[in-house]
Amino acid sequence: MRVLVVDDSMFVAKQIGQILTSEGYEIVATAGDGKEGVDKYKELYPNVDLVTMDITMPRMDGITALEQIMAFDKNAKVVMISALGKEELVKKSLLIGAKNYIVKPLDRKKVLERISSALK
Repeated sequence: MRVLVVDDSMFVAKQIGQILTSEGYEIVATAGDGKEGVDKYKELYPNVDLVTMDITMPRMDGITALEQIMAFDKNAKVVMISALGKEELVKKSLLIGAKNYIVKPLDRKKVLERISSALK
């Protein structure tokens, strides 16, 4: 499974990368903001099976990036990553088409459960 990680926090991106690669996923690219995430998705398409998308980022937030990715590829599988207290944004992203969400701080077991359920 090829994953694009979109997060402005290098620490979180690295953490997600380590959790996923340890389970056999391949990180095909990382992006530091929503705009870069959309560009990378389009560039790598169709060789991306899943995107992890932070909600709060500079330049372009994750919700806007999700809308643009879904407009480009209605079958995109995107899992949102959010800090606690962002329930409204998480709900909005699920309505737009996100397959699941993960709340920070990241819990290895939850990350793997939510990602595998998003890929079904």
